[in-house]
Amino acid sequence: MTTSNIKATLSCDIHKVWEIITAVKNYTWRSDLSKTEVISSRQFIEYTKEGYPTTFTITVTEPYKRWEFDMENSNMKGHWIGLFTSKDNKTEIDFTEYVTVKKFFMKPFVKSYLKKQQAQFISDLKKAAL
Repeated sequence: MTTSNIKATLSCDIHKVWEIITAVKNYTWRSDLSKTEVISSRQFIEYTKEGYPTTFTITVTEPYKRWEFDMENSNMKGHWIGLFTSKDNKTEIDFTEYVTVKKFFMKPFVKSYLKKQQAQFISDLKKAAL
């Protein structure tokens, strides 16, 4: 299993950050996605620009504090934990991913891939939160 963590502080209200991230139907702020599909109140699918699907199953929702889900596609499965903290009218986020690759040859690349994905997510989020 590979673990990757990213932390950031956004200069906006925690309610706005929470709404942007958890409103999975509104994916347009994400530069890496072509669409999302809501399956149920607990499950959704994200599609990359190339059309590659990843299924997410929400496991924990504590509004404005914690959001967790399991994720799986043909290359990996894992768990994501998002922690949200409000400080001085800013929002601190702490996101951790735990991923197991399904294809052995991908193992050496997964850590750098996760770091790149997390950095892009934070960059997109900062733009959307302005």
